[in-house]
Amino acid sequence: MAVKAAIIGLGRIGSLLEEDRLREKPCTHAGAIAAVPGLELCAGSDINQERCDLFAEKWQVPVYTDAQTMLQKEQPAILHIATHPDSHWHYCSLAKRYGVSAVVCEKPLADTLSGAKKIAALHNSGGITIITNHERRYAADYTQAQQILADGKTLGPIQAVRGTLYMGKGRRLLDVLWHDGTHLADAAMFLSGAVLKHRKTLNAKKLKDNTGTVYLLGHLDKPAVPAISPLPFLLELGGGRDHLAFELEISCEWGKLLIGNGIFEVWESRESPYAEGFKSLEKITDGFAQPTGYFSAMAADALNCAVHKNHKPLSSANDGLRVIQYLHSIRSWH
Repeated sequence: MAVKAAIIGLGRIGSLLEEDRLREKPCTHAGAIAAVPGLELCAGSDINQERCDLFAEKWQVPVYTDAQTMLQKEQPAILHIATHPDSHWHYCSLAKRYGVSAVVCEKPLADTLSGAKKIAALHNSGGITIITNHERRYAADYTQAQQILADGKTLGPIQAVRGTLYMGKGRRLLDVLWHDGTHLADAAMFLSGAVLKHRKTLNAKKLKDNTGTVYLLGHLDKPAVPAISPLPFLLELGGGRDHLAFELEISCEWGKLLIGNGIFEVWESRESPYAEGFKSLEKITDGFAQPTGYFSAMAADALNCAVHKNHKPLSSANDGLRVIQYLHSIRSWH
C-alpha cells in the first residue's frame, strides 16, 4: 500500500514549476511525490482558490483552502510544507498534532532564529521527522563532488571555499541571501562536513539595496573531509546583474572543484605549458550529463523516514537550523 503524502502551499515550488520546460523534472514537491514509487499524492491545500483549482486539475486529487481540515480528512503520513517561512512552525506543529510521521519543509526553515530553534526541537523530540529541503544534498552531482572531496586522493586537502551568488536584477541582496543563500550555505557545509561561521561583512550597507556587491567573510569550522581547519570561506553576493550565478569553488592542494547551477568541473594540477618549473590547472571533468534526481531523492528520503522510524534524513531540521544561525549572525554583525 502506498504511503499518503499531502502538500500545503500550491505555488511555484509546490507544483507550478513543473510547467517550466527547461528545468530537470521533477522540480516540485507534487512532481517528486508523483515520481517516487510507494508514495501517493493524496491532497493539497492553499488559501488561494485559483491555485487550488490549478492543482486539482493537474494532479486529480482533493484540494482544501484550510490545511487543518485537509489533515483531519486525509490523514497523510507525510506532509510537504511549501509556504512562506513565517508559517513553517505553525504547520510543523500542526503536522505533529495530526499524527504526521515525516515533514518536508521548504527552506529557509524559518524566518527567525527562534522559529528555527523551535522546529529543530520538535524534530529532536521524537515522534516526527522534519526534513529541510536543501535540495542539493540530494543531487547526484553534489553527492559525487562530496565523495571526491572526502576521498582526498584526487585534489588533496581543501584550502579555501569561495561562493558566488547573483539572482538577477531587482531583488534586495538581504532577501537573496535568505532565500537563495540558504542553499549555497548549506551546500558548502554539506561538501565540507563543517559548520559555517560568519566573521565580517564588507560593504554591509548594500545588503539593503538591489545593486552592488557585498562580501561575506567567514570560515568552515572542523571540516570532516581532508582540509585545513578552520577553512576560509568567502561569499560574493551581488545585485545589478542581468543573469543568475550560483557557484561554489573549492580550492584544493592539487586542484579545484567548481560546482553550481549547470556547472560541474574538476581541475587537476599538471606541469605548466606556460612556464618551466611551475604547475597549472587542467580541466579533467566538464559537465554532469546524467539527471541529478534532486527532488525525487528528497521525496524518497521522506518515504524512508515515514516507513522506518530510525531512519535519519540526509537534510534534517538541524541542518536547516545551522543555516539560519549563519544567516542570523550576518544580520547581527552588520
